[in-house]
Amino acid sequence: MELPPLTPHYVLGLTALLLLVIDTVSPDTRKDTLLAGVAALGALVAAATSAWFLSAGTGRSVYEPFGGAMVVDSLALFFTALVSVVAALVVVASYDYVAGRKHRAEYYSLVMLATTGMAALAAANSLATIFVAIELVSLPSYALVAFLKDDAGSVEAGLKYFLVGALSSGVMLYGISLVYGVTGALELPTVAAAIEGTPLVGVLGLGVLMIVGGFAFKTASVPFHFWAPEAYEGAPAPIAAFVSSASKAAAFAAAFRVFTVAFPLDVVPAGVDWALVFAVLAVVTMTLGNFAAATQDTVKRMLAYSSVGQAGYVLIALAALAGDADSLVLGAGIAHLFVYGFMNTGAFLFVALVEHWGVGRTFEDYAGLASEAPVACAAMTVFLFSLAGLPVGGGFFSKYFLFGNAVGAGYTWLVAIAVVNSALSLYYYSRVVKAMWVEDPSGEFGIDSRPVGLYTAVVTAGVGTVALLVAYGPVYSTAVKAATILLG
Repeated sequence: MELPPLTPHYVLGLTALLLLVIDTVSPDTRKDTLLAGVAALGALVAAATSAWFLSAGTGRSVYEPFGGAMVVDSLALFFTALVSVVAALVVVASYDYVAGRKHRAEYYSLVMLATTGMAALAAANSLATIFVAIELVSLPSYALVAFLKDDAGSVEAGLKYFLVGALSSGVMLYGISLVYGVTGALELPTVAAAIEGTPLVGVLGLGVLMIVGGFAFKTASVPFHFWAPEAYEGAPAPIAAFVSSASKAAAFAAAFRVFTVAFPLDVVPAGVDWALVFAVLAVVTMTLGNFAAATQDTVKRMLAYSSVGQAGYVLIALAALAGDADSLVLGAGIAHLFVYGFMNTGAFLFVALVEHWGVGRTFEDYAGLASEAPVACAAMTVFLFSLAGLPVGGGFFSKYFLFGNAVGAGYTWLVAIAVVNSALSLYYYSRVVKAMWVEDPSGEFGIDSRPVGLYTAVVTAGVGTVALLVAYGPVYSTAVKAATILLG
């Protein structure tokens, strides 16, 4: 039996509906284990199916279901596997985090619906499909950020996220309408074919710039980043991990496809130099994100600004497409997002674990924590040092190959700025490690439980981050193949 190429997407969507059916059939029964188990199983099945399709060569041939509105290739399968794994980690961690709260079925269903949207975003082959997929990601995310209804910070964060998200969606939709007005097309390959020779360069350039702004919002890139620290800090920590890792990866996947298929640099007019725009965005995003993170007093907000800085590194892959070694630098960016999914998700899930214990939010509150929870703190140390690019996790090789290929593409100046920012990030990451392992606790910890779900998710993410230091080669080669097929 040959499965449809969109099987992983169907699995994610049906899992979300199944969770609602379970809650409808038995609304008054405590079923935390069943709900979390069904959600985690659905995410893992989608991830395994995507990996199976990749290994079987499904992504080497391009499938275009729904009249070309979507495409299933190596890039789509790669990112579907990534967002599904992150969703599984978040669901397992949420078992303890949302235990005893109302609307748990809706919580897990919204996570799976958002994951479905992320997978669809990675496979979208039309500007219209991309916009619909972004909304499928965004609408559940707004509700999830504001899930803690008895917490004013969570509700405020959800409202701010919604307002800024609605504005960015309107800007992006207007940009899509301008591109459609110039080209008369929405499918990405058709847009590229219609661009050549267009006399309306100004209108096209404005439309492309607005689309860039929409993606900059979804990836939390400067100057559209200001929602991210507020949303991540107020949201439940597992949701902060979910939005900052999986949502960002899916948005970058769509950006890679749009700007290489619909607006290739050898086709767009000379006045529409989006690669230069991304180079500027990369510089300001990594610099502002890292400097802001270095000035924070709370760990969660530091990680929020750190994720902004990390977006700047991935933007290098888009900017360097104007140089040589296109598939290598794009593949390195794709591979970095895969590793980032493990280490950034794990770092936020560790914060969720600390919140569960009621330890505190500041760096000083983490002092001496390793004496009470050495395994979890060891995992957090791996996450932070890997994010900084030290050789303790896959982040070392992902940054090395990304920066090295960008230099090969002729962007040495951009890599030099990135290296300085990476060195700065080591400073504020080390503050957390020093507090946990070196400093003496200021008081007694109230650690009286070892939540199975949170511990399992944190340790699994830690093992995955370390394993990617050894197994980075297959990930990188798969990412380069996906980039090669995309650039065609």
